[in-house]
Amino acid sequence: MNLWNKLMCYSRRHSPWLFHMNSGSCNGCDIELVASMTPRYDAEQLGVCLEGSPRHADILCITGPVTHTSVRAVQTVYAQVCGPKAVVAIGSCPATTNVFIDSRVLAGPLNRHIPVDVFVPGCPPRPDAILQGVVKAAEILAERGRTVRVPEPAPAPQSTPLSSAEPGEGQP
Repeated sequence: MNLWNKLMCYSRRHSPWLFHMNSGSCNGCDIELVASMTPRYDAEQLGVCLEGSPRHADILCITGPVTHTSVRAVQTVYAQVCGPKAVVAIGSCPATTNVFIDSRVLAGPLNRHIPVDVFVPGCPPRPDAILQGVVKAAEILAERGRTVRVPEPAPAPQSTPLSSAEPGEGQP
């Protein structure tokens, strides 16, 4: 493993960036996820921060049961997260659809639609359990980074002339 890959694995392990997505929840898990980012639980000591775009995130945190209307959005957001990536299912709803199991508006548990790495149980889970799930996902992410080769930065391109014509050829 070269130095660049070691640096990327270290960064993924010690500074995971999260993107939060609600796929149809009651907002109980969303409130607990935001509470886990407060100074009381001190998620910043782990380097954790919430991102506004899935393209900048390493870990996708999904709350709520997956509804028929949100399946496509979940798959689109999952595709937008750059690899290697990890998915954390927060709460009982994305894992089992919980009390909504017989609802006809649900498309089933989250792992039917995208691969899930960590399940955080609870309805709603406590903020410290959410942080433990994020730490576990960061460890999984760092391990995946060791197997995926990250390309080294390309050298700066050499300057090329703007026109291929020699001076004096076909120019007035």
